[in-house]
Amino acid sequence: MRNKLTRELAVCGWNAVTALGKYHPEMVRRLFLREDRLPPLTGLCKHLAERKRPYKICDDEELERVCKSNRHQGVAAMIDEPEIPPVNQEDLDAWAREGKTGLILFSVGNDHNLGAIVRSAAFFDTPLVVLSDTDEAAQLTTSAYRVAEGGMEYVTFRKLRNASAFLKSAAKSLHIIGADHRARLRIRDLLVVLGKNAGGGRPGIALVVGNEETGLPPEIKELCTSLVRIPGSGVMESLNVAQAATLFLHELYEL
Repeated sequence: MRNKLTRELAVCGWNAVTALGKYHPEMVRRLFLREDRLPPLTGLCKHLAERKRPYKICDDEELERVCKSNRHQGVAAMIDEPEIPPVNQEDLDAWAREGKTGLILFSVGNDHNLGAIVRSAAFFDTPLVVLSDTDEAAQLTTSAYRVAEGGMEYVTFRKLRNASAFLKSAAKSLHIIGADHRARLRIRDLLVVLGKNAGGGRPGIALVVGNEETGLPPEIKELCTSLVRIPGSGVMESLNVAQAATLFLHELYEL
């Protein structure tokens, strides 16, 4: 839930708020919590008091008003509405130099998918998530934070303004993998190729996933180093985009 007047976003759910309080307590402007949640959050409350920021003991009804949902799990933190900077050359250089896997999300469609993908990205050590600025639905919302279960605090977000231009530049230093359920290569085939090309080191990888209904646009596919698929029985044409991203991230983590 966004408060347009104060430009705040509600972060709700136990794992989301405790991760926020552990790693980025300075982001919390206000805290609402049930009395039974106070003991484990004493440190965050003390931090807020020192910064002269309020916290309030309240009941479930008030928490539902704050979150616009009954899925608050007894706690809600208000933060500044996130502003995502554009991805730049410095990000790209670090990405390649450190041999990390990063995600480029091209119109994944909704904030629940985004939250689930971020949870998997944090689990499989994928520190950079790049969002397409054409995707108005997949945004950093209260729902995305809740579904991510604290994963938001482990990743860095960047915004992509021109996907084609960025991929052309990124291809010089990264291996760009496009998820395509009609691709010839399977994900395990690609890992063999990456292992051989890495020359004993792990290459920087950009995993590009798209809308689960339409997939990646042809112009984006053409800019990928490799297109790969997840093999299945054929009963279903494809997986949910968050499920597919999780399988890719697991395989890449094992590389």
